[in-house]
Amino acid sequence: MRKMLLRRTAAGKALVVGALLALAEPGIAYANTVGVTVKTPGATMGPGSAFSEISTNAACSSGLISGGGINQAIGTGTSSNGNKINGTAPSPDGSTEYTGSTGVVGTDVTYWLGIGGSGGAVNASFSSTPYAMCFTSNLINHTQVVMNKIAGPTTSGTVGLVTATCPANTRLIGGGARITPASVGSLKPIASFPTFNDSAHGFGQKAAADGETNPDSWSAVGWNGGGGNSNNTTYAYAICSGNGINVSGATVKVRHSEVSGPTAATSGQTVTVGCGGGDGKLVSGGAAISGGNVTTTNFTGPGSVGDHLNGSYPSNSGGTPVGDGTTTAAYWTAFTHTGGGSSPNTYSDAWALCADDGV
Repeated sequence: MRKMLLRRTAAGKALVVGALLALAEPGIAYANTVGVTVKTPGATMGPGSAFSEISTNAACSSGLISGGGINQAIGTGTSSNGNKINGTAPSPDGSTEYTGSTGVVGTDVTYWLGIGGSGGAVNASFSSTPYAMCFTSNLINHTQVVMNKIAGPTTSGTVGLVTATCPANTRLIGGGARITPASVGSLKPIASFPTFNDSAHGFGQKAAADGETNPDSWSAVGWNGGGGNSNNTTYAYAICSGNGINVSGATVKVRHSEVSGPTAATSGQTVTVGCGGGDGKLVSGGAAISGGNVTTTNFTGPGSVGDHLNGSYPSNSGGTPVGDGTTTAAYWTAFTHTGGGSSPNTYSDAWALCADDGV
């Protein structure tokens, strides 16, 4: 009887090992997958008055946001300098903002806000279009939002950089930035990018470089173009995988590109970067207008106090925004703009975050 029991036990172990091998081998019984669908409702017009803002949102009908973006129409002439991004950020319901206590502020969020602001000039062409990156994964099936904030910047020509860091043993998959109040027309976020909370990256001061993997933080940079306000605040948002998920097999790769310009008054620049073969799916992206070399030196502001962002969005290789329902977006574009003065030694940056589940 004892020998029979031993034989059955050994056979049972063999069956269990075989089942585990079948589950572990992709394509046989189980495969980790990442899917991303871009959702956008189209443009919301405005702002229609100076020193104000409009808020619009894109919603995921299925999946969770891994990030999102915004693209603005600005018109032509000197009044085009007045439209600017005030925020591109997650929301629990499409209107509520995470601006209170810092730390983990939300879980399994499905809305993304696009907030357009105005300076001292407006025209009838102003609009903002939000984009939500709706993420599905049978590994990273829960997400959380981490928010951090900093008072300022309050003086002209200064930056306020703040970094939100994902909890330990989670994976960064996207992020966003926001400034308040809208009544300070010269205040705007000029950078929103992936980074690392380590000394090599200045604890968020230097952006993640092209080809780096698994950043753990997101930085936002506020820029004050014209004056002080004691209530100025800059917010950074990190979209992270949920707690308790084994992400050791999931890789997030950074793609980054930097180009010169814009440098002339009332002019714009675009820069596009994409996920290559083997990088995984585009899950989010970031943008900046800067003093350049953002991955090797601490972030510095651009050459003019009027410089701002007008776009950070999923696109095709030519920089054209993708449409609602797109499932094959592989590129991210930044659209930057000067104000009414020239902007020497100014650069534009775009980041793409590309993710896979280790398939």
